[in-house]
Amino acid sequence: MQIAPSILTADFCELGKLMEELVSEGIDWIHLDVMDGNWVINKTITFGPSLVHSIRQKLGPEIFIDCHLMITNAEDTWEQYVDAGVNLVIFHIEAVSDAGTLIDNLHSRGCQAGIVLNPDTPASEVLPFLTKLDLVLVMSVVPGKGGQSFMPEMKSKIYDFRLAINNQIESGGKSTKLMIDGGIKHHNVALVKSWGIDVAVIGSGIINDNGTVADNLKEITSAM
Repeated sequence: MQIAPSILTADFCELGKLMEELVSEGIDWIHLDVMDGNWVINKTITFGPSLVHSIRQKLGPEIFIDCHLMITNAEDTWEQYVDAGVNLVIFHIEAVSDAGTLIDNLHSRGCQAGIVLNPDTPASEVLPFLTKLDLVLVMSVVPGKGGQSFMPEMKSKIYDFRLAINNQIESGGKSTKLMIDGGIKHHNVALVKSWGIDVAVIGSGIINDNGTVADNLKEITSAM
């Protein structure tokens, strides 16, 4: 299972130093949470294409960057994030009107396409698009709402996706990746790995005041 650090809990004044630390510890996938202060519950505004572009310039072409768009207008602004240099755009099934067209538009620009679904959204909302998706992200907390605990009840939804993806691959179809995000730390990282997750997004479990990035990553990888 691959670890994709989220920079949401970082000190943005120290982003350059943080990126260097993550890369030096072998991280090659960065997860960017884009919130518009409208669609997410707690009205948090994070960052936009300009900062994404700066991160790409800092990291160079070798590091894989995804952006999780928690915004109301993904269908109108997705191209700004592609132009900023992301490899993968992940949009909410709950926030778009025509997911199929958005997937096609992303692929037409050479960008990977992913769909994310909230904890209360059933897998059936996303499964019809699975054959075209590069990634499915299952949220194990409610996006944008702080102070939440990991939701172990997402296991059944993840199993639904894992079975569908495995069947798709066995039939010669796309090897869609399965990602989880929300409350993942050293004490439950082995659990989500056992569910068949390909990529785990980890934020405060890596970037916090209780230890260095290197120490936290070591604790997480040892627990896997």
